Amino acid sequence: MLTNDIIKQRLIEKFGERVTNFEEPYGMLTFETPKEMNLKVMQFLFDDPELRFRFLTDLCAVHYPDKQGNELAVVYHLHNLVDNVRIRFKVFTDIGQPDIYTATRLYEAANWMERETYDFFGINFIGHPNLKRILNVDEMDYFPMRKEYPLEDQTRTDKDDEMFGRRENN
Repeated sequence: MLTNDIIKQRLIEKFGERVTNFEEPYGMLTFETPKEMNLKVMQFLFDDPELRFRFLTDLCAVHYPDKQGNELAVVYHLHNLVDNVRIRFKVFTDIGQPDIYTATRLYEAANWMERETYDFFGINFIGHPNLKRILNVDEMDYFPMRKEYPLEDQTRTDKDDEMFGRRENN
């Protein structure tokens, strides 16, 4: 039976101190690796006859504006379908040069997920076969999911708070 301890042990045997911050929120093994290691780690997890993480469940990003030099994280969720085990790993990058190697050659499902992540967070997936906006208009010159913009314009006078479920306490 494949356990989180076995997965962690195999990763440490292969990559040593290059894999860090092991946690198990809600039982899911989670760890981090430097961004230049993302393909090596995924290839190992895919090829290892015991681990067999051959399904990319999800790929997304998170913006941490206060993490100087590591503002953007790409989060991979991988699934071993044989043993029904899921893991999560993260790679961080600088918002000034958000370059991450594409996973499209290993997981075809990464194609649209990386395009969406580029579209909303501006992460440049190096080697992606067609990295362009997928949901937003091409003319958009910003990435809307970054936490660089206020949630709403506080100076607007044309909005009615009651329409948004907000009432003043009288």
